[in-house]
Amino acid sequence: MSPISRTKRAALGASVVTLTMVLATACGPDNSDPAGAQTAAPTAAGTTTAPPGKTGAAPIKLPTVEELKGWKFEDWDKWAQQNVITPAVKGYWTLQKLLDAKPKPMPSPQPDPTQPPAQPTAQPTAQPTAPAPATPPPGGGDPMPQVIEAKPAAHPFAKNLHVNGKIFFKDGNEDYVCSGTVVSDPLNPGKSNLVWTASHCLHSGKGGKYYTNISFAPAYNSNGALSGGKKGDEAAAEPYGEWGAVGGMVSPQWAGEADPEHGGPWSQYDFGIIRVANPSGGKSLEETVGGSVPIWFNAPREQLTAVNSYGYPAGKPFDGTELDHCDSGKAPVRKPGGDPSRPAMLVIGCNMTGGSSGGGWFATKDGKQVLVSDTSVGNAANTYEAGPYLEDVAAHMLDYFAKKSK
Repeated sequence: MSPISRTKRAALGASVVTLTMVLATACGPDNSDPAGAQTAAPTAAGTTTAPPGKTGAAPIKLPTVEELKGWKFEDWDKWAQQNVITPAVKGYWTLQKLLDAKPKPMPSPQPDPTQPPAQPTAQPTAQPTAPAPATPPPGGGDPMPQVIEAKPAAHPFAKNLHVNGKIFFKDGNEDYVCSGTVVSDPLNPGKSNLVWTASHCLHSGKGGKYYTNISFAPAYNSNGALSGGKKGDEAAAEPYGEWGAVGGMVSPQWAGEADPEHGGPWSQYDFGIIRVANPSGGKSLEETVGGSVPIWFNAPREQLTAVNSYGYPAGKPFDGTELDHCDSGKAPVRKPGGDPSRPAMLVIGCNMTGGSSGGGWFATKDGKQVLVSDTSVGNAANTYEAGPYLEDVAAHMLDYFAKKSK
């Protein structure tokens, strides 16, 4: 049985933390990655507008990349106060809802006008039988890495893997999933309630709306209660219960520019953070799961000699019940294209699918596990995934969030 009862896990209270930037969707290396995607064009007033037919948040004024790098606490505070989130509805997440939650469909790349229209394709139904050779990407740049087949973590999970979990949320009438990681809180050492994920798991981008019933389930299915189609119960599936988000933040570039169905310059800032609450009160998330992962900001790229990504892929051939990982064993390459004024994304070979978005990328620093990125985009063939390089903007966001949450 779970140490946290279902009734207690569901009760989050009615308080809303006003520092938040919030909830939204998309899920997996299922944001397509077309060459030539452009940053959203600002209006004369310095704001961005919603795509045709898309409604939601009011237009926002975007800082330039250089302005964003220089933001101080007061600037982040103004940004954060524009939006709030609503705690999950008591009792919303039943076991069946957890099992039925799905990733967003794999988006197709934006069409190349020089090529005939491509026919719609489904997600692959089988893993690659052999690694694909490394090939130069269109338009030049570093050769893309060989595909690596994801492997499920052994049950029961090793204790250090309990920092990984699934993020559940609702978009309209549909339930979706992403992945996330318990990260260290610099102002509350040993008692963090912070979870790192992708922006597209928290906010739907330019002109978008905020999502509801956001909950984090650490160490989901750690004992294999749901593996292989087994009908385990909710307590076994969620050994630490459901931790509802009470605060969150994404980068202004994501919220003001992003098309969540396609990769683009906004993906270079596709990182987000939530603060969660213990549904039964008492201990922090870090104390409950037995640890957290510090974030290595501005990690020297030459020191990232091996990066491993973790997540819960739910698109075929995966079913969303297993914590899978791709062990690159090599340094990630720089992703070609994008906005040169923004840090180039990291790329590793991996065949994980939708649902793994927001999952942590881990490296080793001074003999300890650290987080260096999160899964943001991939390609339709599921041969690689890319994540943002976490530099000053990401560091300043976490610093603000930790101070405001204290």
